[in-house]
Amino acid sequence: MSFNWRRPFSRRDDDDYDDNQASERQAGGSDAVVSDGSLQYTLEKGGNDSKPSYQEASGAPVETDSPLGYAVGPITIIFLNVSKMIGTGVYSTPSAILAGTGSVGMSMIFWALGFLTSVSSLSVYLEYAAYFPNRSGSEVVYLEQAFPRPKWLFPTMFAFESVALSFTSGNAIVIAHYLFQINGHSPTDWEVKGVAVASATVVLLVVAFHTRYSYLLSNGIGVVKVVTLIFVSITGLVVLGGRVSSIPDPHANFVNSFEGTATAYGVTNALYRIIFSYAGFENAFNVVAEVKNPVKQLRRNGFLSLGIVTVLYIFANIAWFAAVPKADIAAAEQIVASLFFTKVFGSGGAVRGLNFLIALSSFGNLIAVFLGSSRMIRECGRQGVLPWPRFWASTKPFGTPLGPYVVKWALTILMILAPPAGDVFNFISDLSVYPTAFFHLIMGVGIYVVRYRRSRLRLPRAEFKAWDAVVIINILVNLYLLIMPWYPPAGGVYAGDVSFWYATYVVVGIGILIGCAVYYYLFIKFIPKLRGYRFRQEVLRVDSNGATSHKLVKVPMAELAEWDATHDAVGRQTNNHNGAGTGAAGDEKKDNSRRTSDEERQKDPKNVVSAVSVTDHATRDPEK
Repeated sequence: MSFNWRRPFSRRDDDDYDDNQASERQAGGSDAVVSDGSLQYTLEKGGNDSKPSYQEASGAPVETDSPLGYAVGPITIIFLNVSKMIGTGVYSTPSAILAGTGSVGMSMIFWALGFLTSVSSLSVYLEYAAYFPNRSGSEVVYLEQAFPRPKWLFPTMFAFESVALSFTSGNAIVIAHYLFQINGHSPTDWEVKGVAVASATVVLLVVAFHTRYSYLLSNGIGVVKVVTLIFVSITGLVVLGGRVSSIPDPHANFVNSFEGTATAYGVTNALYRIIFSYAGFENAFNVVAEVKNPVKQLRRNGFLSLGIVTVLYIFANIAWFAAVPKADIAAAEQIVASLFFTKVFGSGGAVRGLNFLIALSSFGNLIAVFLGSSRMIRECGRQGVLPWPRFWASTKPFGTPLGPYVVKWALTILMILAPPAGDVFNFISDLSVYPTAFFHLIMGVGIYVVRYRRSRLRLPRAEFKAWDAVVIINILVNLYLLIMPWYPPAGGVYAGDVSFWYATYVVVGIGILIGCAVYYYLFIKFIPKLRGYRFRQEVLRVDSNGATSHKLVKVPMAELAEWDATHDAVGRQTNNHNGAGTGAAGDEKKDNSRRTSDEERQKDPKNVVSAVSVTDHATRDPEK
C-alpha cells in the first residue's frame, strides 16, 4: 500500500496503462469482453453520459436507457444526501451521545469525528462509482463486483439482508412523537403507532406516482431542513451571547467541558449514534444511473453536502449545550430539540411551530430514504437472486419502482405495529447494525481487490481514486464497529439498552448472515447438484421502457453446453445455434481467434488477460 498525498480525490496517472489501448477498449473496439480465469468482464454503456465501463458479467445487466429517467441533477444530489442525513439524528441522538462519551467536550469531538469517518466512507463509495458509473444501488453493485466469486454469494446474502431489514420504523415513530409534542399531548403507545403508520403511508403515496415530482418535494423539504438548522444555530449563538433572559448562564456546560467519564461500551454506542446521524451521505450513490456525468457530479456535490451538514450539526449541538443543562440533555432521549425550544421560547406557539418543522424534517428524511433504498432493493432484484425478478425491476405503471416501495412500506408498518414499546423496539432498531458494519468492512477491503484485478486486466483508469490512508481508516472504523459491540457495558451483561443480554442483536445479526450463506449453498450449490441441473443467468426484458433484469434459470446438465454456446457472458441470446456464441462451446474460428489473441498478449509479460473480440454488449438489444 502506498500513501500518495498528491492530487487527492482525482484522476491519477498510471504508467502501466496504455492510453491508446484504453481508448480502443472504451470505444468497444477489440476488447469488449476480457477474461481472467472464470471471470468475464464486459464493456457496458449506460445513457447517463458516463464512460463505458467494465463489469463482471454475473452482475445485473446495465440498462442502456434508465427506465427511471435522468432527473437527478446537482441540487437533487445535495438534498438527497442532506435530507437523509438531517432527519432524526441531530434532534434525537445528542442525549445518547452525551451519555456514552461522558462529557460535553468529548461529545463535540465525536460530532467532528463523524465528519472524518463519513469522508472516508464517501471516498470508498466514490471510487466504486467511478468503476461502475452505469449502475444504481451502491452497496449492491459494489459488493457484487468486488467479490463476484463464489458466483452470486454476496448478491444473495446482501439482497436477503437488505430486503428483510429495509424498514424505517424508527423515523416514523419520531415523527409521531414530535407531532404529539406540538400540542403537549402525552400519547399512548398505540396513538404513536397510529400516527407513525399514517406518516409512512403518506410517504408511500408521495413517492409512488411520479419520480421527478418526488425528487422536487424532497428538495423542497431539504431546504426547510437546512433553514431550520441554520435558525437553531443562530439562536444558539444568540443564547451564548447572553441575550436570552430565560437562560442565566449559557456557558455553564462549556466550563470544565471534559468533566465526566466514559466507558468502552458507552463510547461504542456513541460512535454508532454518530454514524447513524451522518448516515445518508451515500444516498445519492443509490441513483447513479439517473445522474448525468455521475462521477464529476457526485464528487463535487457529495463532499459539499457532507460539509454543509457537518457545520450545521456542530453549531446545532453548541446551541443545545448553551440552552439546556447537561443533566436534562442526558435524560431527554428523543426530544432534546423540544427542550431547547422550550428553554429559549417558552411553551407558546413558537415552540409548537418549531416542533412541526422537526416533524417535517423527519418526514423529508423518510422520503429521501424511500427514494434511495428503493433503488438499492430494485438492484437486488435485478441481480436475479430474489424470486419474481419482474416484480422488483418493473417501473410500471407510474415510472417508479413500485414493487420495492410497497415492500419497504409493508415492512415498516410491520415493525411499527408488531414490536411492543421498550426492549423489542430497541432490539429491532439495533439489529441491522452488525450486518451493515460487516458489509461496509468488506466493501473497504474490496477496493483493493477491484484495484488488483483491474491492474491485472490492464483496464482503463477510473476518474477517481481515494487515498490509501482514507480507505484504511474506513476499514479500521468498520473493524471497530464489528469488535466493540462484544464489549459489555459497565453495569454488566444485562445493563445495555435492553433488559436481556446486551449482545443479543449481534448474535442474531451474525445468524442472519450465516442463514443467508446456508440458503445460498443449498439453493445454488447443493440442490442443483443433487437434481442434475445448473443455474444460468438470462437477461429478461421487463418493460418496454428499457427496464431489464437477470433471472436465474435451471439448465439440465445435458443441455448445458448448448446453453453456453448460444448465450453470451451476460446471459443474452446470441441467436447462434451452431456453437458460435461467447460461451464455452464456441466454434473453431472463435477458438483460433482466441488462441491468436493469447499468443499476441504473451509477448507482453505485463498483460495476463485473455480477450475475446465480440460485439459491444452495451449496444445489443437485451432480447438478442
